[in-house]
Amino acid sequence: MDSRRISVISQEQPKPFISALGLDFGRKRIGVAGCDRTGLIATGITTIERTSFEQDVEQIRQIVNEREVQVLVMGLPYSMDGSLGFQARQVQKFTKRLTKALNLPVEYMDERLTSFQAEQLLIAENRSPSRNKGLIDRKAAALILQQWLDLKRANSRSSVAAIEY
Repeated sequence: MDSRRISVISQEQPKPFISALGLDFGRKRIGVAGCDRTGLIATGITTIERTSFEQDVEQIRQIVNEREVQVLVMGLPYSMDGSLGFQARQVQKFTKRLTKALNLPVEYMDERLTSFQAEQLLIAENRSPSRNKGLIDRKAAALILQQWLDLKRANSRSSVAAIEY
């Protein structure tokens, strides 16, 4: 069998499914997004109204179990100058406790301007951002997860290209 045949066979193997959960953490709410099994499209799932850490974790745990989540993608709110401020440290503190409770790995994504983008999407749909705070959080979580999925896909394509050349 020549090497060209082998590379064609390896490209035809089914891709493993991706199950990631995108989270947009806030003081009052947590926006939650998931992706399709192929890892192409992120969509908002729900918004968790924060009550206590234990109840927040339990609601996330239910989603993790239902969707067979393998990784959490947490939005990290960098300041516009690229530094980590008070809110970013709060996110990291919550995330550390969450990943320990769920025993899942986490990856952070820069979430600067995602809430603004989510508000702009609502305005484009002729919906009031002030009346749809939960929807903004969900859309922001989807934007965070979509960035991660796109980055992951771009990185896997570049590594495949490097192997082929």
